[in-house]
Amino acid sequence: MLRELGIKPNYAELARKYNCDYRTIKKYNEGYEGKAKMRERYSHLMKYEEEIKEKLNLPGSNIQATYQYMKEKYNDIGSYSNFGYYIRKYKLIDKKVKDIPHPRYETEYGKQLQFDWKESLIMTNKYGEIFEFNIFSAILSTSRFHHFEYSKTKTREDVERCLIKTFKHIQGLPKEILTDNMSSIVNTTTKKFVPEFKTFCKDIGIECKKCQVRKPMTKGKVESQNRFMSWLIPYNNEFETEEDLINIIENINRKINQEINETTGCTPIFLYSKEKEYLNPLPNKELLDSYENDIKSFKVPNTFLITYKGNQYSVSPQYINKTIKMKEFNNKLYIYYNEDLICCHELSDKKINYKSEHYIEGMSYWLKDDEQNKIEQIVENNLKQFEILNK
Repeated sequence: MLRELGIKPNYAELARKYNCDYRTIKKYNEGYEGKAKMRERYSHLMKYEEEIKEKLNLPGSNIQATYQYMKEKYNDIGSYSNFGYYIRKYKLIDKKVKDIPHPRYETEYGKQLQFDWKESLIMTNKYGEIFEFNIFSAILSTSRFHHFEYSKTKTREDVERCLIKTFKHIQGLPKEILTDNMSSIVNTTTKKFVPEFKTFCKDIGIECKKCQVRKPMTKGKVESQNRFMSWLIPYNNEFETEEDLINIIENINRKINQEINETTGCTPIFLYSKEKEYLNPLPNKELLDSYENDIKSFKVPNTFLITYKGNQYSVSPQYINKTIKMKEFNNKLYIYYNEDLICCHELSDKKINYKSEHYIEGMSYWLKDDEQNKIEQIVENNLKQFEILNK
């Protein structure tokens, strides 16, 4: 109104009335319309948005798993907080919060190690080969120091072997180990540890306890660490060999031991340097080796080749999808089904070792009737190609 009448406002009086600076009133009176709206800032993550969505939407994946994968693949991913902010801002994933109460509890240094299986994991390499495996996960309760072991099967022998590898890795023994009703070491009827596992614990000099039934949170630290296995998911179709897969798992293991734990405010590897002082010494090497090098179990794949020390050895195709056991003795690999010896191989530095009778048995399934009389020649030619490949 004053502007229409050509009257100059009393800026000082208006400033006193509205409790602001007179220069502010003058500025607006002369046409100032306030700050311009902030423009949408470009995020360097936009160029990866489709790949981020793809990895986030894989079953079992999460923000942390996707971040670790992207960070290793690209150099300009930035911090985890910025990565999470970008995902939430553009609603690339819904955040679900559980409302189940979960009170925490702690143990003193060197007292407890929790262990469990992350089982029936399936991943595919770049060439479409399927890998089905399990991961034995263990954690020192106080320091949260993690250890993972790759395993094809999860028998009692596998549990004992993985525990031995864990004890060697942490360079000592805790006073007790805690698990659930693991079927390979707990009798399904009596819910007590099987005698063989009791003997193992007695020999090693350690006490084994079970968590409360239907209350997995009583071993919540190892349950919690299993979520780190979701970091594996983005590597699906990205690796080549089983060795690559094992290296990826070991790399994840190193990373999580260097991540700051929300509860302790420290990295597990830092607190482990303190906790290992409270661990009991390892028993003699001969005892540990006797369990670690005991008979190993393996589920036979469709190639009817089992892997031992990085090389593959054949069994009869009739054992496909069955669990066999193997043991090395005098530079030979003895293979058993139940208690029966089904095959013996000389240990070799060749990657693939087919016995001709096993290969004939497998090839006969695929050959046409008019080709059956040529099967020996076909097998001989194919096995020569494997010799060339091995060289």
